[in-house]
Amino acid sequence: MVTAHYIFDPMCGWCYGATALMETLAAHPDVNLVMHPGGMMTRRPLSDDFRQHILEADQRIAGLTRQPFGDAYIARVRSGETIMLDSYLTAQAILAADIAEQSPFAMLKRIQQGHYVHGFAVAERNVLDGIAADMGIDAESWQRAMQAAETSLMAEIERTQMLMSQWGLGGFPSLVLEQDGQFKSVPVSHYYGRQNDWQALWQSITATA
Repeated sequence: MVTAHYIFDPMCGWCYGATALMETLAAHPDVNLVMHPGGMMTRRPLSDDFRQHILEADQRIAGLTRQPFGDAYIARVRSGETIMLDSYLTAQAILAADIAEQSPFAMLKRIQQGHYVHGFAVAERNVLDGIAADMGIDAESWQRAMQAAETSLMAEIERTQMLMSQWGLGGFPSLVLEQDGQFKSVPVSHYYGRQNDWQALWQSITATA
């Protein structure tokens, strides 16, 4: 068994692009995927002058990673509708999923799909509540989990930022392999669109564990 430390942000487009790569690790029987939310942005509206930049970046992400950006999402970005971005509330929901004994990666994936495919307002609490319900988390358990996650959120984000500094990581997404007490950065961007090579890499890593 090896540990893969995933440094991510729910509002990071390139992290969405890395979904297929991380799915491989989340499903791998010999990999323990540990997730570290980064706190990329505090709650804020998407500015009008940043919308075109976002759409252009999304095209690059789609081209390299083959991750789909839905028509509803694209239309929402192009419209004048207020779009709130919030790395903290979405990270809180991911921590809460773990507390509620559900997969934090599954919650991240649903938040990303909600935002980038369906154009949902994932920075709103009621939308996150609905995602949790769809995952089978009952309302009372979810409320308790969100309260507990709120208490630990800032410490988790501060720990992520400390680890990024310690490991010399520059941004999101980043991945660090922990094996036999050693830590090694794995270049996620090198494997965008190269799923077979990524699977072969981890087959090789776990074969020697």
